[in-house]
Amino acid sequence: MKPIHWKVCGMRAAENISEVLVLEPDYMGFIFYEKSSRYVGDAFRMPSLDFGNTQKVGVFVNHSIDFIFSQVHRYGLQLVQLHGDEDADFCASLKSPILRGARGIPHEVRTIKAFGVDASFDFEQLVSYAPHVDYFLFDTKTSAYGGSGQRFSWGILENYTLKKPFFLSGGISPENLAEALQFMKSYPQLPIAALDINSRFEKSPAIKDIDLLTAFAKQLGQQG
Repeated sequence: MKPIHWKVCGMRAAENISEVLVLEPDYMGFIFYEKSSRYVGDAFRMPSLDFGNTQKVGVFVNHSIDFIFSQVHRYGLQLVQLHGDEDADFCASLKSPILRGARGIPHEVRTIKAFGVDASFDFEQLVSYAPHVDYFLFDTKTSAYGGSGQRFSWGILENYTLKKPFFLSGGISPENLAEALQFMKSYPQLPIAALDINSRFEKSPAIKDIDLLTAFAKQLGQQG
């Protein structure tokens, strides 16, 4: 089985960021959605730490392109995660070489489009997005925009037929990690780029439990 990549989302405290970086996650997410309990806040400053190979992801919900690009510049974000109701045209604009050139956004900055999934999810809607994003992210559909800690039935993803890689999110926890890993083994045709974890590995909103994350990282490492 190929190495399993992982993303830890909802970070903001410098000391906690430093502790998590020791575990070398592939991605670290910072939430810029004001209504989230893990919102970084206006005064947030990216700590002067060596992120190594850990890539910084900015999570946005129905924000303007101007705002997104300003945060990419301010925090050196390498990926933009769209977790709201952004349509395919918005994603196309965000990837526009002309617009990026005018704003000084490197073409290497990648985009993730998140979707809330339930039993009635229509995978056909993804077709129009696929040319304009680098990854999809599948989370549990709720009245809010993610961060619920609830999981959806991963078996629904049997209906995913596109080649676009995706992040698997939504309630992954220490209790169901083995089940998630077994799911990945059972469906090797699914292009899962990474497991995305957040609230189920926290002591409090935005403060990750290092013991839980250490055990998580160790279990993933044993799968490679």
